[in-house]
Amino acid sequence: MSARIRNISFDCHDTYTLAGFWAEVFGSERQPDDFPGDPEAMVLTPDGSTVLFLQVPEDKTVKNRVHLCLEPADRDRDAEVERLLALGATQVDDRRRPDGTGWVVLADPAGNEFCVLRSAAERAETA
Repeated sequence: MSARIRNISFDCHDTYTLAGFWAEVFGSERQPDDFPGDPEAMVLTPDGSTVLFLQVPEDKTVKNRVHLCLEPADRDRDAEVERLLALGATQVDDRRRPDGTGWVVLADPAGNEFCVLRSAAERAETA
């Protein structure tokens, strides 16, 4: 027997706004029954994953113990980083190396860290 991931959840203050940010990241949309002020909101990603946003009263205070690592689907890593920064992410750390390898650590508008890795095409170029 085994388990499977049902959804990935983010605790936050403003579920609607954060779901909107991540919907843009994934090229998806919030669920039609999600509205500002809702205690939860949900995004279905194009690959079928469910991302759930749950309203909590406390602030985020430390680094995430679990985070997402994103691989760009249709652009290179640096273009994806620029797109995400334009959506409202902030850069936390830059681990890119002169040879093109490495990643960038960003945070969503609620401060949740996530990484942007190289695309499959970029990895193939250096293999």
